[in-house]
Amino acid sequence: MWYNNILETIGNTPLVKLNKLTKDIKATVLAKVETTNPGNSIKDRMAIKMIEDAERAGLLKPGGTIIEGTSGNTGMGLAIAAVIKGYKCVFTTTDKQSKEKIDALRAFGAEVIVCPTNVEPEDPRSYYSVSSRLEREIPNAWKPNQYDNLSNSQAHYEQTGPEIWEQTEGKITHLLVGVGTGGTISGAGKYLKEKNPSIKVWGIDTYGSVFKKYKETGVFDKNEIYPYITEGIGEDFLPRNVDFDVIDHFEKVTDKDAALMTGEIARKEGIFVGNSAGAAIAGLLQLKDSLKEGDLVVVIFHDHGSRYMGKMFNEDWLRERGFLKDTKLTAERILKKRGQQEIVTVDGEQSVMETFNTMKTLNISQIPITQQGMVVGKVTESDILNALLENPGVKSGKVQQIMTAPFPFVDLNTSIDRLSSLINKDNSAVLVEDGEGKLEIITQYDIINAISA
Repeated sequence: MWYNNILETIGNTPLVKLNKLTKDIKATVLAKVETTNPGNSIKDRMAIKMIEDAERAGLLKPGGTIIEGTSGNTGMGLAIAAVIKGYKCVFTTTDKQSKEKIDALRAFGAEVIVCPTNVEPEDPRSYYSVSSRLEREIPNAWKPNQYDNLSNSQAHYEQTGPEIWEQTEGKITHLLVGVGTGGTISGAGKYLKEKNPSIKVWGIDTYGSVFKKYKETGVFDKNEIYPYITEGIGEDFLPRNVDFDVIDHFEKVTDKDAALMTGEIARKEGIFVGNSAGAAIAGLLQLKDSLKEGDLVVVIFHDHGSRYMGKMFNEDWLRERGFLKDTKLTAERILKKRGQQEIVTVDGEQSVMETFNTMKTLNISQIPITQQGMVVGKVTESDILNALLENPGVKSGKVQQIMTAPFPFVDLNTSIDRLSSLINKDNSAVLVEDGEGKLEIITQYDIINAISA
């Protein structure tokens, strides 16, 4: 048997029992692993549905351009379909999204425009607004609008819901889904509740998103909205695809818990999935006391872990955000081991020889240069020697004339691996602000001392 094209392989994804992560949960927990779709995410299902419905309605014509605001996964599904069907793609996304997602879209020939995250949806710079403007400006363009296009939830009503019902032989008691556009949870949840109204549908939300409070109070509270890191779930507006009547409960999960659980899924279950899966399992563990023996929970694992290599699967990224408890040395621990040490800087207006004499008196080989209290560069013994060999008269000139780029700045959570990579022939030290905003310097000598202490 073979398929006529890659689009025919969408769907029929496996249902896999979770074991180690769910050992303290009385219910049986099954993961619907959507990474086997050709675009490695559940969004392939609704992407092709939106395109085919638009074709039937005459909204998308041969040779047209698909324009969409997407965090990556919907864009991937649309881009794959566009390759097969002969459309062009222009996608807008936010600067919060992982580089891997953006690169993947471009790999399929799509144009990707990156927009700022922390602006209102109505702001002309937002990825919603930019995609709408491009739809007006580009001839023969069509914008799927995955948030409000009900073909999104219909795809899951027709495909995902029936698959889950058949795979569980109708024994499912709970559906747990991360909620972004709302299409998956609303479509699949509606189908399952029609089969068995007692099935509970739980949505996973994130702090900084409006869904949970709106469900519980009916109030759209802008004070709930603030920047968050978790990708793929949560919104700062109410998409039409979110059917609050279908969703019984929203559970909020922190950025930290979602990020760390993403890695735990790979390490403990051998399933390599993305950030929203981490949020879903973290939320499930928060809700475990609501489950009993005999319950059968299906959790949607939306997308593939390869799209998060620079974030949730990167220890430095996790550490810089304070998410990772690590036994490795960090900048903070190196400073504590070294003890208090006043950093010495010189003003850029000071002469080269005055600077050298300061370094000689203090027995240091490098020194940061400041202007109006801000670090703007550095000077080393080698810089001074090279400058004097080239022009002995430079000794009376301002040191800022011979300074080089400043030492790199790092935060207190930066790992020893990262610190070591930054200290090289061009940078003999790094600068760090301590917890009180005070400037500190870490040299190669400090690192060696900390390791050997």
